[in-house]
Amino acid sequence: MSGALSTLARPCRHQEEIKKSRFLALAAPAASPEQALAYLREASEPTATHNCWAWRIGQDYRFNDDGEPGGTAGRPILQAIDGQDMDRVVVVVTRWYGGIKLGAGGLARAYGGTAAECLRRAERVPIVAMTRLGVHCDFAELALLKARLKDLQAEIENEAFGADGVDLLLQLPDSHVAEAQLRISDISRGRSIGRRLD
Repeated sequence: MSGALSTLARPCRHQEEIKKSRFLALAAPAASPEQALAYLREASEPTATHNCWAWRIGQDYRFNDDGEPGGTAGRPILQAIDGQDMDRVVVVVTRWYGGIKLGAGGLARAYGGTAAECLRRAERVPIVAMTRLGVHCDFAELALLKARLKDLQAEIENEAFGADGVDLLLQLPDSHVAEAQLRISDISRGRSIGRRLD
């Protein structure tokens, strides 16, 4: 993986016919292994000869040859994901056998190539590195704090009200953390800080 990583904007599909076998690639964004597995259950075609797949989410990845010879389907699909500098993506390539054997090299090219073409044609969105910040603030500062952090793309994941103020759990792009910490300090006149939680 070389450049900036991206994921899919939305699910996509691509179909090819190779020596009378039909190959259908279905790809979708997946933020977690659970999402990837749920998509695999939904996208796999029970009437097909094989439903081979791969997913990558950060350092986690899995692939499956679904009965094709070892290394001829799942791994080439994963290589297609990595070769397109993609992350948080799941790809299923379904094959309907057409009666002509492709051989190990032919299978790897068919599965990898169909997956790569599907991803190449897809609409992408860049993956933005996110950071979590923990902040404790006074009740009186809460509304201003929320308003001033909103334009830094900070999203509130959790808000807990206590006797002495509010604890916020924020998630925001890594590139905005220093500015957010400055704003938090300014608004609270130095009483509150944004602590990195990652």
